Amino acid sequence: MSEVFEGYERQYCELSANLSRKCNSTSLLPDGVEKNAKVIEIKSGLDDCDVLIRKMDLEARSLQPSVKAMFLAKLREYKSDLNKLKREFKRITSGDGSQASREELLEAGMADAHSVSTDQRERLTMSVERLNQSSDRIKESRRAMLETEELGVSVLEDLHQQRQTLLHAHNKLHGVDDAIDKSKKVLTSMLRRMTRNKWIVGSVIAALVVAIIFIILFKTSYH
Repeated sequence: MSEVFEGYERQYCELSANLSRKCNSTSLLPDGVEKNAKVIEIKSGLDDCDVLIRKMDLEARSLQPSVKAMFLAKLREYKSDLNKLKREFKRITSGDGSQASREELLEAGMADAHSVSTDQRERLTMSVERLNQSSDRIKESRRAMLETEELGVSVLEDLHQQRQTLLHAHNKLHGVDDAIDKSKKVLTSMLRRMTRNKWIVGSVIAALVVAIIFIILFKTSYH
């Protein structure tokens, strides 16, 4: 949805309803200063409506294709509504030169004009209500999106902390593995030394035994 388009739309609906009321009241006024002032006000309002229509047109054409068609359909309705207002304004300002004819036309079309005006006001009121509801839904969606984004950021932060913890534990385990490897090497070296020392001690003992035996034999042979 486009908040910009909806803002223009809301302004147009309010202005159009106001102009419709002014046209109905002005058509009943006799020629004079008051009527001329109302005509000037209506002309200025129609110019403002033209500006809003052009702004809505530009905004609708800049939207995504998925929503552009919907906004352009709305825009066609508002253009048709504006053309009706312009025709009504032209009828008010043209005049036919005959007061009797004008009164007859007013009497003949009073019921229809009142019915059309009422229907138009109801339609515009419903449009404004729908716009307000759409704006509320957009605000709720935005709030939900922000909450979801905050939750996602929090989850990502937790995952990052857990990753750091796992990496730290992995580094510790790697250090423990290195220490175990070093300990194995030290123990292996110690076992080798112990084995070598046993052989040396055994050799020394054997040499001593042989020497003692040799000495005993030597002494015995001389006696």
